[in-house]
Amino acid sequence: MNKTVELVNAWADFEKKHPDGDINDFCRYQLIHKREIENKNTLVGGAIPEYIDGLLLKILGRITRMNMVYAYTAFAGTGVSQLEEFGILLAIYKEKNPKKTEVIYSMLLELSSGTDMLGRLIKKGFIREYPDKEDKRAKRLILTPEGENALECSRMQIGKVAKMLLFDMEQDDKELCVKLLKNVEQKFSALFQEHKGEKFEDIYNSVVAKKIDHNS
Repeated sequence: MNKTVELVNAWADFEKKHPDGDINDFCRYQLIHKREIENKNTLVGGAIPEYIDGLLLKILGRITRMNMVYAYTAFAGTGVSQLEEFGILLAIYKEKNPKKTEVIYSMLLELSSGTDMLGRLIKKGFIREYPDKEDKRAKRLILTPEGENALECSRMQIGKVAKMLLFDMEQDDKELCVKLLKNVEQKFSALFQEHKGEKFEDIYNSVVAKKIDHNS
């Protein structure tokens, strides 16, 4: 095949799969794809799923698990016990006095477990809650000075964990991973609460099966 035609076809395939990608992303993709084909190292620990979707999610899951374990160790002395607590403190800081439910749902937590976690952070003196002036049924959250200090200390530690886990990964690889995976996160962050209480088959059909039938 003519090299120009091959290049055009490769770009068309990439653009179809990643419509928001640019030339730089395409070049990264091609180089990384070629390198990984040549890499014969073991893919992942434990049993390897037979399908690519499962393999990708297993890799992400194992990295997430290691991140949680290392973060637990790194948080020692900060007053923060786990990643979810760090995420809550950061969400409150970023959102500027959000409602309790806004924080809980932004963390993809169940209402009961999220409320319990907020209660523990209030007891630690990291968070203060107060009534919403416009909605008397709602509570808003604000960080205390102790909470701001705990957030700053834990933010430094989680930054070290992230740097350690991805230390051997090239910057281009990291940027491409973010580009490729962000749409999945955005899509299901929007759908996650809507799917609460639904049967899995109904969820699957609404997301996957109907689209397959439509395109077939």
